[in-house]
Amino acid sequence: MSPRRPHDAPLNLQSRSILAGQAAAAAAEVEQALAQPADPTAAAFFDVDNTIMQGASIFLLARGLHRREFFTTRDIARAAWQQAYFKYVGVEDPQHIEQARNAALQFIAGHEVSELEEIGEEVFDEYMAAKIWPGTRAMAQWHLDRGQRVWLMTAAPVEIAQVIARRLGLTGGLGTVAEHVDGVYTGRLVGDMLHGEGKAIAVRALAESEGLDLERCYAYSDSSNDIPMLSLVGHPCAVNPDGALHSHAKANGWLVRDYRTGRKVVAASAKAGAAAALATTVWLLGRLLVRRLRRS
Repeated sequence: MSPRRPHDAPLNLQSRSILAGQAAAAAAEVEQALAQPADPTAAAFFDVDNTIMQGASIFLLARGLHRREFFTTRDIARAAWQQAYFKYVGVEDPQHIEQARNAALQFIAGHEVSELEEIGEEVFDEYMAAKIWPGTRAMAQWHLDRGQRVWLMTAAPVEIAQVIARRLGLTGGLGTVAEHVDGVYTGRLVGDMLHGEGKAIAVRALAESEGLDLERCYAYSDSSNDIPMLSLVGHPCAVNPDGALHSHAKANGWLVRDYRTGRKVVAASAKAGAAAALATTVWLLGRLLVRRLRRS
């Protein structure tokens, strides 16, 4: 059973981030391999969305849940608009992330944990496998080949993080922990989404429990939201970075890797304009699809 807190004791944002990071680290401990790694004090931490894979994993999960009739075509049209914005602007919109979180919690409440784990396996094959960035996957393998452990860090549900990690042959995945009782989701989170400072807290907790030397560790992300996590380690790397992270990485001498094609030198304003146009088109198509389905 996942950790619980009294529901009459509201938490502020910092407290929720701390609880989210601690819960993610605790859940990851269950996933540890029994074999002692060849290099036990060094590890690598990889963000998932737009770092390990193209796009946002939570929206790919939404597609899978939609196919299994967890929610309506109107809901998936909204998710498609958010995915288009994220993909082409390359910046995480907190409002979109918050909306996705609330929708996901609403739809999984009352469902069994084992059901989401099974769907996660299917969604990986249906949507995620083809979106893995080969360059980032090769970097993860580089660490594994040197006997270092590799963890994924994502705001997506921990069950999805662990599926992706397992299918890629990585050590484990840390993600957002949804409260469940007797294997059934309650519709609440333990803390908050594993995002921003929450990831840094999870890395610190995992480093302490696993005896990691953070100066020897590596971290990879595309988002400026993950600067707290990247700043913790001795070897940070910006992968497919958004504009703010790219500037921060350059100013601090961090390694930068970009595996995108055709967009590397596009100005941020042009990207935003194209994204807005595409997102509007997707939204209109979604509305048209909903109307046609209602008439049929």
